[in-house]
Amino acid sequence: MVEMLYEKDVTTNYLAGKKVAFIGYGAQGHAQANNLRDSGVEVVVGVRPGQSADKAKNDGFEVYSVAEAAKQADWVQMLTPDEVMADVYKNEVADNLEPGNVLGFSHGFNVYYKEIVPPADVDVVMMAPKGPGNLCRRTYKEGFGVPALYAVYQDHSGHAEDLAKEFAKANGAARAGLLATTFKEETDEDLFGEQNVLMGGITALIETGFEVLTEAGYSPELAYFEVEHEMKLICDLIYEGGFAKMYKDCSNTSEYGSYTRGPRVVNEESKRAMKQNLQEIQDGTFAKEFMDDYHNGFKKLYAYRSEMEQSQLQKVGDELRAKMPFVAAEDKYSD
Repeated sequence: MVEMLYEKDVTTNYLAGKKVAFIGYGAQGHAQANNLRDSGVEVVVGVRPGQSADKAKNDGFEVYSVAEAAKQADWVQMLTPDEVMADVYKNEVADNLEPGNVLGFSHGFNVYYKEIVPPADVDVVMMAPKGPGNLCRRTYKEGFGVPALYAVYQDHSGHAEDLAKEFAKANGAARAGLLATTFKEETDEDLFGEQNVLMGGITALIETGFEVLTEAGYSPELAYFEVEHEMKLICDLIYEGGFAKMYKDCSNTSEYGSYTRGPRVVNEESKRAMKQNLQEIQDGTFAKEFMDDYHNGFKKLYAYRSEMEQSQLQKVGDELRAKMPFVAAEDKYSD
């Protein structure tokens, strides 16, 4: 069983005096850079000219090219999208790493699948928050944080694990809890969760439920509320107290139906499909397919995205959400 660590358990001070360069200033880059600066760490940002650079400058950071930021820093935290990270690393970071530097990640994808092969004379660590960037930043400012995983891929200094934990603590994650993992485990589980449950599974379930109701003649608007809008309410209950709280706060009818009808939908056939998906994550099939599509201009991804945006479910949802200001989308990130 993995032990959960908290602030009191992180007592070393190897991060002190190090300059951290955040490569990328999107949701995670913005959150981590601001959190670490607020924790007293010296921070610079490395991005290309554009909206992210302007945002970082407006937030008071020293902003440089990726190469210059990496050259200045003792710790380079890679927070660009997975598909572009290897090119950014090879073209702008690799030649600017010095022996004894720390190369940090928040997802193991590129290292695990060897898109990035770090030099032997640096520490390679990971701090992966279990929440989106805007939540990491908001909870930090509220005096709390989101839990995080930490891992060591390469320990050159002899205290890479302590560095990973200190970085997580400076991000506010140790307030909520830290769990040790490996680059392999984090990547496998993260991709599996996204594909089969959190995104792929949920969206497929909602879409299919919507289609069954509308094809049977039920109102698309009512179908939307039934299978998509209420999903957040149910997930909130599970988040607060697991299945027990969810069932307690819902009707006996719904609980009984869940036990007896749910397994007809998600069953042994679904489990076999999940196992196949996990195998394709473990053997690199998914990573190759994804990167091949990226190098081909993301033709498949953009086609899937267009199909989703044009679906009846999305259009009905857009119309209804426009009349519900309490569910309006927030800014991408805010400080």
